[in-house]
Amino acid sequence: MMDHDGLSATLAPLGLQILGHTATTETDPGGAGQTLVLIGPDEPRFWSVFAKSPEMADSAADALDRWSARVLGDVCKEVGGKAVFPFGGPPFLPFLTWAQRSGRFWPSPINFVVHDSAGLFVSFRGAIILPGVWPTAPAPVKPCLTCAAPCATACPVDAFADGYDVAACKAHVTSEAGEDCRSAGCLARRACPVGQGNRLAAQANFHMEAFL
Repeated sequence: MMDHDGLSATLAPLGLQILGHTATTETDPGGAGQTLVLIGPDEPRFWSVFAKSPEMADSAADALDRWSARVLGDVCKEVGGKAVFPFGGPPFLPFLTWAQRSGRFWPSPINFVVHDSAGLFVSFRGAIILPGVWPTAPAPVKPCLTCAAPCATACPVDAFADGYDVAACKAHVTSEAGEDCRSAGCLARRACPVGQGNRLAAQANFHMEAFL
């Protein structure tokens, strides 16, 4: 059976990492008795890998999603798993529910999920479902417990003051005053001390353009 270390070694050359895992239930794809492994970028290494991909070079839409589908599909052929993705819906699969079940993600002060090592810049490229159930990993300490919550006050337009004001966020980011957010990524996410500085400006700009 493919284990955590084996899958990690397979993902590493792709600039990807395991963000957490959880045993499947009867309502998950494929049913109970398996392991669902959440996969995301291993930053900052990830960007140099993706930036050289054919998907990035062909100028077609959804380059990152297409890259994710291809590379995780290839990984599954190698390790004997099944890939599922957070895109391609509706309906969309419950990645945030799986994340919190893994014990490595929590709601942050701005209500985006925060990861124990990737912080607020965590993102999912997909998940791999493998036969058998992996042992439960020791639970890490929630980073927000000892944090002064700079994320809660970093947004120049208080877009997270009451839920998430998407319209206010987009209006700021597209304005002259929002150039910093637009070019280097969300100031609230960047304020998180966990994983701070791991996301390269080029990658942050790529994601911001997709958001806008």
